Amino acid sequence: MLFDLDKISTQDRYKLMVSTVVPRPIAWVVSQDDKGVLNAAPFSFFNVFSHDPAVMVIGIGGRKPGDAKDTGANIRVTGQFVVNLVSHAMAQAMNITAIDFPPEVDEIKAAGLTVLPSTKVAPPRIAESPVAFECERFQTIELANDRALVMGKILAIHVADDCVMNPERCYIDTPKLDLIGRMHGAGWYSTTRDRFELPRIPLDQFTLPD
Repeated sequence: MLFDLDKISTQDRYKLMVSTVVPRPIAWVVSQDDKGVLNAAPFSFFNVFSHDPAVMVIGIGGRKPGDAKDTGANIRVTGQFVVNLVSHAMAQAMNITAIDFPPEVDEIKAAGLTVLPSTKVAPPRIAESPVAFECERFQTIELANDRALVMGKILAIHVADDCVMNPERCYIDTPKLDLIGRMHGAGWYSTTRDRFELPRIPLDQFTLPD
C-alpha cells in the first residue's frame, strides 16, 4: 500500500515512520542550562553517522513551534551534552525521565539515578548507563515547526569496565551491554538478545546470476 506523505497528517507520518523504522537506539541525553540545572530526556530519532569526525545526530522535537524542549534549549545555550545508552535494567528509569516534567524538576533525581563527572564537557553522565558519549555541538539544523537536528561531535566515550574485553584493541562485549531499542506504538521496546550472524561476502566468493 502506498502512503503519499503529501496527503496525510503529520501525526500519521509519525505513526508510519516509528512503526517501520525499528528498532531505534535511544539517546538518553543529559544537558544543563547556563545556571547548571540538569535535564535528562530520551530520544529515539537518533544514531551515529560518522566516525571521522565522530558525529551522532539527535532529532529533537518541541512542545510548540520554535521550542525544542529543555534539551534543545540547553544545547543551544551551552553547546555541550552527554548521550547515555539505555540498558534493559535501566528501562524503567529511562521511562520516568520521559515524563513531561516542568523545567524545575530534576529528572535524574526523580528516576533515582546518580551521575558521574564527565572529562571534557560540563554535563555529567548517568552512572548507571553502560555507555556514555561526551559531546559538543557540531551543527544544528533547524527543520520546520518544532524540530531540530542536533549534530554532536563525540569527544570521549565511557564504557562499563565489565563490558570491555580488550581496551588496547577496543573490543567491547556488545551483548553484555544489554541495550534496548525503541519499537512501535506508545510503549514497545526491544532488546538486542535475539540476533544472528551474517558475515559480509567477499567479491571473489560471489557469482553473479545469469
